[in-house]
Amino acid sequence: MFETAIESAAEFTRPIHTISRNYGSEVVQAGAASLFFVNADGWAITCKHVIELLRVSKALESHRNAFLKEISDGGGPLAPRKLLRQLESKYQLSKNKAYELNTMLVECTDGAQVSLEWRVHPNVDLALIKFKDFQNLRCSKFPTFPADSEALNPGKFLCRLGFPFPEFNNYKIDTATNSLQWTTEGRTISPRFPVEGMVTRNLIDQAGTVFGFELSTPGLRGQSGGPAFDADGVVWGVQSETAHLDLDFDVDQEVIRGGSKKKVHHNAFLHVGRCIHINVIREFMREHAVAFTQRTNS
Repeated sequence: MFETAIESAAEFTRPIHTISRNYGSEVVQAGAASLFFVNADGWAITCKHVIELLRVSKALESHRNAFLKEISDGGGPLAPRKLLRQLESKYQLSKNKAYELNTMLVECTDGAQVSLEWRVHPNVDLALIKFKDFQNLRCSKFPTFPADSEALNPGKFLCRLGFPFPEFNNYKIDTATNSLQWTTEGRTISPRFPVEGMVTRNLIDQAGTVFGFELSTPGLRGQSGGPAFDADGVVWGVQSETAHLDLDFDVDQEVIRGGSKKKVHHNAFLHVGRCIHINVIREFMREHAVAFTQRTNS
């Protein structure tokens, strides 16, 4: 059903890779998010909470650099361990606090001086990214959006595309600088992963305005910021989050496992996807003069 549409969406959907670790830890956590390009000018769509990753990355880098500079400057008569403890307290560093977060926007552009600007929606989980000063945009096909949303009703099947299972390993902790670094070795990509779902209902804000829609299956971590499209490849929304609906099917039951009795306690929830609605996306792109392609509904 979605075979051709997935191939089409893959032409303009890209992963955002992240690597992070806590203070004093050598355990690196890999993660991912998604974006998709809208036009040849370098405009792309993602979620507001994905943009927050980029902001946090810069803030952590500044925080870490200031901490390391005070260590290198020394503490006068203070012993090294006492200085370290004082600076850890000053910068609120502990084993449970994020210390480094590096991000990489994969296969988006070529060029050494590429910069980013973004516009975040004031009310919903939506953002626009503008790639600037690139030599080459590594995308030549772009999405088509519907001209109206009359066909976006409960029962409509859509597919989401993203990168929920990070399998890249092109990173390391550099022992010389004790810092996270991207490398040119190892696996640099993760396979794309589609998830289908039926539109179940609209999402409405306090003013009674439709800002999103719900799908019967969850969006997966790493698909945030990716497109939600129909079997023709037309993009109707942006995957934003997953909600957990209480089914009130609580179970306390004794079962047999491996030849022994085992007590099972289970609280059942229905995990549903939430997407930003095409009406909000179109209005936001027009507000910021972002060119996009649309077609009339068939």
